[in-house]
Amino acid sequence: MAPAGEKDILHLRRAIALSWEAKRRGRHPFAAVLVGPDGAVLMEQQNAFPEEGGTGHAERVLATRAEQRFGARFLHGCTLVSSAEPCAMCAGAAYWAGIGRVVYALSERRLKALIGPHPENLTLDLPCRTVFAAGQRPVEVVGPLLEEEAEAPHIGAWATE
Repeated sequence: MAPAGEKDILHLRRAIALSWEAKRRGRHPFAAVLVGPDGAVLMEQQNAFPEEGGTGHAERVLATRAEQRFGARFLHGCTLVSSAEPCAMCAGAAYWAGIGRVVYALSERRLKALIGPHPENLTLDLPCRTVFAAGQRPVEVVGPLLEEEAEAPHIGAWATE
């Protein structure tokens, strides 16, 4: 698998567009896309919070759906493209599902600096690379990319009373 290319950027922009849509629907502005080995989009997922509670992150929900539909062997050749860096939970879900590559836009560190200690997203400053490095099989990680574009839907989304 190669580093970020033109198709990765196109898929990132789709994930960012979906994060805008999630925001318009009153959800947290996160989204993910599953891309197959041939570069075709296999699944899309917006953040599922508040419907699924705090574990309804787009990447976690997508990883669960993908494993149920495709299985780990196939997913090893797939890429999870995310509008933001997968948190520790989402990185773990991608790992356990068998996904072989992750491409993300907004870094977890930058997200944490942007939203602060918001009670609905107490962001961990734990890079997904660190989570994957603790595993027993490799997961390629590319990112952060397009951070300004990915940050935009978060502006004003995390206001507290």
